[in-house]
Amino acid sequence: MAVTNQEFLQLGERPVGALLWQYALPAIIAMAASSVYNIIDGIFIGQGVGPEAIMGLALTSPVMSMTSAFGAMVGVGGSTLMSVRLGQRDYRTAQDILDNVLFLNVVMGLGLGLILQVFLEPILRYFGASDVTLGPAYDFMTVILLGNVITHLYLGMNALLRSTNRPRQAMIATIGTVVCNCLLAPIFIFVFRWGIRGAAAATVTSQLIMLCWQFRLFSDQQNLVHLHRGKPRLSLRIIKKALVVGLPQFLINLCACLVTILMTRSLTHFGSITDVGGDIAVGGYGISNRLVLFIFMVIIGLNQGMQPIAGYNFGAKKYDRLLRVLKLTLVAAFLFTTVGWAISLLFTEPLVTLFAKDSPELITQGVKSLRINVAIFPLVSIQVIAVAFFQSIGYAGMSIFHSLTRQLLFLVPLILLLPHLFSDPVIGVLAALPISDAMAFLLAVAMLIWQVRKFKKEMKRSNQS
Repeated sequence: MAVTNQEFLQLGERPVGALLWQYALPAIIAMAASSVYNIIDGIFIGQGVGPEAIMGLALTSPVMSMTSAFGAMVGVGGSTLMSVRLGQRDYRTAQDILDNVLFLNVVMGLGLGLILQVFLEPILRYFGASDVTLGPAYDFMTVILLGNVITHLYLGMNALLRSTNRPRQAMIATIGTVVCNCLLAPIFIFVFRWGIRGAAAATVTSQLIMLCWQFRLFSDQQNLVHLHRGKPRLSLRIIKKALVVGLPQFLINLCACLVTILMTRSLTHFGSITDVGGDIAVGGYGISNRLVLFIFMVIIGLNQGMQPIAGYNFGAKKYDRLLRVLKLTLVAAFLFTTVGWAISLLFTEPLVTLFAKDSPELITQGVKSLRINVAIFPLVSIQVIAVAFFQSIGYAGMSIFHSLTRQLLFLVPLILLLPHLFSDPVIGVLAALPISDAMAFLLAVAMLIWQVRKFKKEMKRSNQS
């Protein structure tokens, strides 16, 4: 279906609530489906390969965060620029943004995949891999890194689909990946007996299938923003701007990578000097993260629905609509995380047991990790929305400030300090998460209030003139 100039104008004209529902619902469904697969994938690995594979899989999180940091920088930066330019009706630049985002994804995907593959074993050892967990973690990441450029292109194209008024197609691409994954993973793991490599191969193959479909969508010459044949129109100015706007998301993911490294190393160390065991401590944390990711990914879906609307109306200087979409997104995120928080606390053990039915020690540690991880989760949604809001309107500095403060100023010192203050140092490491989230929540509220007041003053001046 071709996307015309008139369809972009609805971002500044249709009721904000209806627009947010139109954009966010497909993104939420897509991200929820992706999260469900993430859980199912863990169940396939736990049931088909064993608890050692689940514990090894937890060690791959920092590497995955590192690769996604670069992909998110390009995807978020490019899609934000696209939304703002469409709001300004600068369609020529919007077209050039598409070419440059694809170029950046190819370069980063290939380069990063190659570098990480060369140093993969020492990296995993540094993250805390033991002789038991190194093999599964290495096997999984080797396949993932071979397809890194596919992953970068797939995620980047999906971000551009949303910013070019095609949220339903972005949802279909994500759900299509999940469906392909669910079909291929059991075949590769159980039938072909590829083990944990099969889970990784299913992920990359599924993304490749849907990437071909995304390219087909963007090849439609009737669309206002589409792929051109021949040499792409590369622009150093656009590349630089996309990287700057996407820098907050890069720093968020990079800090998440550094924090995960610190968490896994701390859990390995303190687990090994207590009765818990290092591999069990890391494995329990990995299980809780997979379950928490389901809630978190839905919030990301809300962000993805909000960002094109916020970016367009900021570019069009329609601040009343901008503040309206912010308010609606905050309320929806808070309500959903509250439901997720309640379910996680009421059904903790059954959820954890899905991943590790044959390991009572891993189940016990997973239950502890999950309950601590979600302790104040409803408040986490506010700070996540705040960061995405500042990104969507191009306020990179404020997003960077909040991201670095939450991760580096609050969380890292707490991870280093709290194990020495708790009788159980493993619990002390885990407790750093909700405490730092509470502090980041207070900072996010203050920043949002300050920015909202600025927009209201600007609206008042505009009305007077």
